[in-house]
Amino acid sequence: MGQCVNKCKNPTSSLGSKSGDKESGSKSHKKSSCMGSAGGHKEEPGAPCAKPSGELSNGTKALEVSAETPVISALMGEPGKEDSPERDGLSVKHIEEMFSCYKDEQEDAILEEGMERFCNDLCVDPAEFRVLVLAWKFQAATMCKFTRKEFVEGCKAIQADSLEGICSRFPCMLLEAQGEESFKDLYRFTFQFGLDADEGQRSLQRDIAIALWRLVFTQDMPSILERWLDFLAENPPGIRGISRDTWNMFLNFTQAIGPDLSNYSEDEAWPSLFDTFVEWELERRKREEEEERAAAAANDDGGTPTEAERSLETDGGRGSQTWGGH
Repeated sequence: MGQCVNKCKNPTSSLGSKSGDKESGSKSHKKSSCMGSAGGHKEEPGAPCAKPSGELSNGTKALEVSAETPVISALMGEPGKEDSPERDGLSVKHIEEMFSCYKDEQEDAILEEGMERFCNDLCVDPAEFRVLVLAWKFQAATMCKFTRKEFVEGCKAIQADSLEGICSRFPCMLLEAQGEESFKDLYRFTFQFGLDADEGQRSLQRDIAIALWRLVFTQDMPSILERWLDFLAENPPGIRGISRDTWNMFLNFTQAIGPDLSNYSEDEAWPSLFDTFVEWELERRKREEEEERAAAAANDDGGTPTEAERSLETDGGRGSQTWGGH
C-alpha cells in the first residue's frame, strides 16, 4: 500500500472498480447515490421528512422534555439541527458521504482501489503532482490511503465538501505550493509519504525516491535534477536507499550549488553521496568535452574539407580545363 507511485499510475476509465463492468449492481447503485450527494449536495427524492409525533392539530409543536436534550444540544451545537453546516459553510455530512463512496468495505479508509476511483472522478492521474499536493493538504500518512480522519479534516482544511469543491481548490493549492516555506514543508512531507509505514521503513527505496523527486519538483525543476537522477539510476549497487538526511539536504544542495558545481566543497557538511555524485558528474562532463574535441579534430584532419581546401580544389579544376583546351 505504500507503493502508490508505482501502483496507482493506471486509473481505470470507468467510475467503478478495477474490474470495470464486473462491479455488482448494488455497488453501482451505491456509487451513483453517493455521487448525487457528495458531488452536488443533492438530497435523495421521495423521502419527505416525517411529521413530528408531538405536533398539535393547530400546527404548533408541543414542548418535549427529556434527559437527552442537553446532551444532544451540546454535541450538535443547535437542537434539532444534526446535519446543519458548520460556521464556515461546509457540511460534514456531505464530506462523510463523499468518503463513504470510496472507502474500503473492510477497513474504514480509502485504499488503492477507492483512491483510483476517487482520482478518476476528480479527473486527475493518481501519479500526478496535484494528487501529491492534495495528500499534503490532507496530511496523509501513507500512499494510496486516506483514513476517515485525514479525509474529513483535509476537506475542512481546503474548504471543500464535494468533488467540485476539491477540483476548484487545485489552482490555489498549486499556487500555495510554490511559496518557499510551503514547498519546504511539502518537500519534507513527500519523504515521509513515500515510506511504507506498515513495514517500518526509515529510508526510501531508490526507485521510489527517484519517482518522488521527479514528482515533487514538477512546478520548479532544478537544473541539476536530471543529472542527479541519472546518477542514482546508473549506480544501483552503491545506493540501497535514500535516508531522510540525504533527501532533506538535496533541497539545500539545489539552492546553494550552481549548475556547474564549481562552488561545491567536500569540506562542507554534505552527505557522502553528494561527494560521489559531484565526482561522477564532473568526470562525465570531462569525457563529453574530450569526445567533442576528438570529433572536432577528426573533422579538421580530413573529415570535412576546410574553406581553403575547397578553394584549391575549385582552382585546380579550372586549371585542368584550361590546359586541356590548348
